[in-house]
Amino acid sequence: MGESPGCCSVWAHCLHCLYSCHWKKCPKDRTQTSQVKFLFQHWGHWMDWSPAFLLVISLLVTYASLLLLLALLLRLCGQPLCLHTAHKVLLLLIILLVAAGLVGLEVQWRQEWHSLRLSLQATAPFLHIGAVAGITLLAWPVADTFYRIHQRGPKILLLLLFFGVALAIYLVPLFISSACIMEPKDLPPRPELMGHRGAPMLAPENTLMSLRKTAECGAVVFETDVMVSSDGIPFLMHDERLTRTTDVASVFPHRVNSHSSDFSWTELKRLNVGAWFLQRRPFWGAKQLSGPDRKDAENQTVPALKEILKEAEAHNLSVMFDLRRPPRNHTYHDTFVNQTLETVLSSGVPQAMVLWLPDEDRAHVQQQAPQMRQIYGHLGGHSTERPQFLNLPYQDLPLLDIKALHQDNVSVNLFVVNKPWLFSLLWCAGVDSVTTNDCQLLQQMRYPVWLIPPQTYLMMWIITNCVSILLLLWTFLLQRRCAKERERTGKNFLPSPHFSPPLAFPLLTPYMPLSPGLETAVLLTRINAFIME
Repeated sequence: MGESPGCCSVWAHCLHCLYSCHWKKCPKDRTQTSQVKFLFQHWGHWMDWSPAFLLVISLLVTYASLLLLLALLLRLCGQPLCLHTAHKVLLLLIILLVAAGLVGLEVQWRQEWHSLRLSLQATAPFLHIGAVAGITLLAWPVADTFYRIHQRGPKILLLLLFFGVALAIYLVPLFISSACIMEPKDLPPRPELMGHRGAPMLAPENTLMSLRKTAECGAVVFETDVMVSSDGIPFLMHDERLTRTTDVASVFPHRVNSHSSDFSWTELKRLNVGAWFLQRRPFWGAKQLSGPDRKDAENQTVPALKEILKEAEAHNLSVMFDLRRPPRNHTYHDTFVNQTLETVLSSGVPQAMVLWLPDEDRAHVQQQAPQMRQIYGHLGGHSTERPQFLNLPYQDLPLLDIKALHQDNVSVNLFVVNKPWLFSLLWCAGVDSVTTNDCQLLQQMRYPVWLIPPQTYLMMWIITNCVSILLLLWTFLLQRRCAKERERTGKNFLPSPHFSPPLAFPLLTPYMPLSPGLETAVLLTRINAFIME
C-alpha cells in the first residue's frame, strides 16, 4: 500500500518552519497574556526558590534540547539548517544568563557551591545513567557522519572526541561519592528534628501554637528567636520590624518602622501574631488549617520566653534560641544577655532543657548555668573546652568529618532542611539532627529516599556501561553496512536540495528485500522526495 506523501511532507515542513520560524501563513495571535507579578511584592511571604530555579533551568534545557532535536531531524530529512534570528538571540540570552548566574553564585552566594555538590551527591548515580543513555543515542548521528566524511583527519578527530567523551562518562562512577551508597545495615540512626521557629507550615511562627505543633510532629527541640522588650522582658520575635507577622500597622500605625525591641511588653501583648498567617501563607504547598486550628491561629499573641519555657517543659521539648541584640539606644543594649539568662534561671525549668546558642558572654553563661547545653555555630567557639554540639548550615556538610566528630562525642545539627532528598543524604551521612520548617513531612520518613549497596551500584554501573558499549558497536557496524550499501548503489541518502530521487524509490513494494540500513535510507529519501514536490 502506498504511503501518503502529503503527511510526510507536512511533517517535515512543520519541522523546518518551527526551526527557522518561517511560515507561509501566520495569522496574528490576539490572545492576551497575564501580567507577570512578583511573588514577593508583599513583605513576609517566604518561598523556597529552588523549585522556581529548577523550573527555569528545566525550561531552558528543554528549549535548547528541542532545538537540537529539530536540527537532528532536519539533518536526517536532508533539510538545510537555517536557525532563525529569534532562536539565536534566545540562545545567546541563555548563555549570558548562565554566565551571570555562575558569576553571581561565586560572588554573592559562594556557599551555594556546596549545595550544588550535595545535590550532585544525591543525584549523580542517576545522572550517570542518563548521561550513558544520551551518549548512546548520540552514537547514531555520529556514526552516520563518520562514514560520510572522506577526509582521514576529520574522521579520526570525530572518533577520538566521541569515544573520549563516552569513556569519560563510563568512568564517572569512579569519582562519585555519595553517602547513600552504603549497606543498609550500616545506615545510621534517623536524625532528630528541630522545629525552625516551631512548625511554621502548620502554625504562625514563634508562637505557643507553633510549639504545640512541633511536639505533635515528633520533634525534640523548639528553635526560636528571642528579643528583649524596652522594659526588659525577653519575648519571641524574629524580625527587627513587626510589620510582617503582627498587626502593628493597625494598632500602632505611627510606629510601624520602630524596632521590635522598642516596644514595651504591655504594648507587645496587644498585638496579634496569627491573623497574617491565615491571610498569606508563608510557605507554598502548606495545607489549609482546620476549623479549630484556624480559630487558635487567629488568637495567637506575642509569647514571652518564660511562657515558652514552661510550655516546652510540659511537652517534653528542649528550647534553642538565637538572641538578638537591641538597638544602641535601648535600655538593655549591653545587658540583654544577663536579662535573658535571669529569665531562663527564674523560670524553674531544668537547665539541660535549654540549648544556649548566643556567643555573647558565653563564659559568664557557663559559669551561672553549668548544666545548660552550649551550642556552637562553628568549631571551637569562644571557649577553651571543645564544643559538644555544633549547629551549622547544611552546606557545611562536605567540610565536616562526621565520624571523627562522633568519635570526639560532638553532635552535629544542620539547618535548614526541608526536602526529603536532602534529609535522606544527611541521614546517610550520620548527622544527629536537622532544623526544619517541614517537620510533619520529614517525620513521616522511615527510610532514605534511596539507598544502594556498593555491590549493587557496581553491578548497575557495569551493566549500564556494557549495554551502552554493545549498542555503540552495533550502531557503528550498522552504519558501516549502510555506508557500503550506499557505495554499492551510488545513492546519497542525505541529498542536496537539487537532488532528484529515482522514481523507483517511491514505488518500492514489500516484496523487495531490504536491509535495515537500506530501509532507513529509503524512508529518508522518500521524505525528501515529498518535500521537493
